[in-house]
Amino acid sequence: MQNYLVGLNEQQRIAVEHIDGPLMIVAGAGSGKTKVLTTRIAHLMHRGVDPFNILALTFTNKAAAEMKERIEKTLGNTDARNLYIGTFHSVFARVLRAEANKLGYPNNFTIYDTDDAKSVIKDIVKDMNLDEKHYKPAYVYNRISAAKNSLIDPVMYKNDTLIQQEDARTTRPLIGDIYDAYAKRCFKNGAMDFDDLLFKMYVLLTHFPDALAKYQGRFHYILIDEYQDTNLAQYAIIKMLGARHENICVVGDDAQSIYSFRGATVQNILQFQDDYEDVKVVKLEQNYRSTQTILNVANNVIGNNKNQIPKELWTSNKEGEKIMLVRTMTDNDEGKFVADAIKEQQMRNHYANKDFAVLYRTNAQSRSFEEGLRRMNIPYKLVGGTSFYQRKEIKDYLAYLRVIVNSQDEENIKRIINYPTRGIGKTSIEKIIIRSNELNKTFWEVISQPEMSGIHSSNIEGFVTMIRSFRALIDQGKNAYDLAYAVGKHTGLVQELYNDKSVEGLARYENVQELLNSIKEFTETPDEEGELRDKSLGSYLQQITLLTDADEGDNDPDKVKLMTIHAAKGLEFPCVFLVGLEENLFPSSMSLYDRADLEEERRLFYVAITRAKERLWITHANSRYRFGQLVQNDPSRFIEEVPAAHLDRTFTGASNRPQVGGFQGMLNNSFEKMPSLKKLADKLATPAPPTHTPTANFIADDPMAMEIGMQVEHQKFGFGNILSLEGGVNNRIAEIDFGSHGKKKIMLNFAKLRIVR
Repeated sequence: MQNYLVGLNEQQRIAVEHIDGPLMIVAGAGSGKTKVLTTRIAHLMHRGVDPFNILALTFTNKAAAEMKERIEKTLGNTDARNLYIGTFHSVFARVLRAEANKLGYPNNFTIYDTDDAKSVIKDIVKDMNLDEKHYKPAYVYNRISAAKNSLIDPVMYKNDTLIQQEDARTTRPLIGDIYDAYAKRCFKNGAMDFDDLLFKMYVLLTHFPDALAKYQGRFHYILIDEYQDTNLAQYAIIKMLGARHENICVVGDDAQSIYSFRGATVQNILQFQDDYEDVKVVKLEQNYRSTQTILNVANNVIGNNKNQIPKELWTSNKEGEKIMLVRTMTDNDEGKFVADAIKEQQMRNHYANKDFAVLYRTNAQSRSFEEGLRRMNIPYKLVGGTSFYQRKEIKDYLAYLRVIVNSQDEENIKRIINYPTRGIGKTSIEKIIIRSNELNKTFWEVISQPEMSGIHSSNIEGFVTMIRSFRALIDQGKNAYDLAYAVGKHTGLVQELYNDKSVEGLARYENVQELLNSIKEFTETPDEEGELRDKSLGSYLQQITLLTDADEGDNDPDKVKLMTIHAAKGLEFPCVFLVGLEENLFPSSMSLYDRADLEEERRLFYVAITRAKERLWITHANSRYRFGQLVQNDPSRFIEEVPAAHLDRTFTGASNRPQVGGFQGMLNNSFEKMPSLKKLADKLATPAPPTHTPTANFIADDPMAMEIGMQVEHQKFGFGNILSLEGGVNNRIAEIDFGSHGKKKIMLNFAKLRIVR
């Protein structure tokens, strides 16, 4: 037996050693599916399959990177670098860039994120003289996105009777015309949105037989992770790519199909056995994550679904404690209970903050838990807040970088042409748009050729000259960081942020500094795709555009995590609080009258249960405010599906602490017997480091005058000692110990420090 097969259970090894023909691996929660998938790829390579002929598709960059790392570690070589492993969007983006000319796109096409796409739609709605409050960009975007994921182009959309009836019913009969204009505008701008990366891949394979033959010949073995989350477009593309060899391996769990609102359909995995002859089905039912009690609850709950692939999770782990079912008077009491229980568990069982997760059905529920955790001085991270790359100052900076790479990108040109202010007003921009439409030219062509367009402005000419000077740096071979640094220096963007001394201004300035740090890191680390690092600006922009929320890190991971159940998929925690188990909240009121919708809500409940490794609390409140009204709640029907033998019920009233033993009550009763407990409590209650007030007439000193051992002052972090220095004139970096604020690496050209002594 090969070393990499050691440690696999019987079913896992069967899945790994299956070579040719279609294979469906039904991987229950916590059953080691990632290990099976990566070991299977390693086994294929060990059996002589060329890694260039293996395609593995995932849903997050993090999962793809983890798979590649595991394969390299398993085989002890670097052959994994030749694998095509990545998200659907990142892999298809690579293919589309290589084949862009077939579709009439430049190979350096821009990828619009959701905000970019909505901005284009907003402009089109305005151009068509429609009411933006009625044709809301978000609503229109969602309709267009759903159409693309169903492989419906603008012509098909306008000719589909059912679609037109739906738009007429909502009194939005012109969405088809907006879709048509949007598709043309994106094409003119040399841009694709996220949905286009799937839709255009489908178009490429269906309209260009040579491209289909090329990639069918390239990919002899195809593996898809989280197959239950695929939509119609992904399903169709996979069918086409795998039609020649039919060596398709799908890994997933129908019981964890929870993304129908994104277009995913559980039918893809349920009907896999009907799509191919001689399908090998392997069920992974041994769970390595949770206690048997937690699994018993999960099995009983999901067993109520009719439309499923039967399986029974089991484990060799310990039996575990009963599930705590807690009823509170109000949602505020629910928040207080969770905070108290976390403190109690930390004291009794020595859990860290990061060992806890609070899972809820909707983001709106987070308030009471945030307040409860703040009250107890428990640090937490709200997962699903504003993404770093969605902050205005970051999008402004990236807009410059995108325009440098693709001057056809009208949306981003409009974003930056007068930012920072350079005297180009809204009226001038509207004249340029009108002229570009009259001449059927791009925005850039109009502003860069005044003799053709008849639009003359020294301010516009200065902007064009600046962008051209940045583009010249690409021709000189400058990398992404060199370009980004030049943009920050010569546009005045960084200086404008630096001049804003408000708390918000300092935060924006520090965010831009972090962006520059990330670009610097990008140019100095190996490529996650396994190829030699492409340090170009275009390569960097593609990587960060395709990032998902799940891929973003946290500099301080020891925090309680607050998130929706959807955001928790794929994660695990020793202790989980599953909150808000009330009718009309969970299950959602919108899912109560359709079996398919209700079964997805139950799958969501199943996913939440199986995030817990050791302890699980289920809570519900008698009343909570919803839409400004105090609502009395019935317990969720899902609670009735949990076997009573596995529950430990308790109640906490509005004026009482939890009967299971609140943290505060435990302290009050135990200080005399356990004096060390009070010291620890005092330590846990230590306030955050105070905000620093800069010295009057603060003036930054020359970064090159700074030396190791000097004491310096930062406007936010206060006084610190320089521990180390690295880099040259333009990129000098210092590591500084700021005492209570900790050690930080600062880019001196942007951070501005005052030498104290």
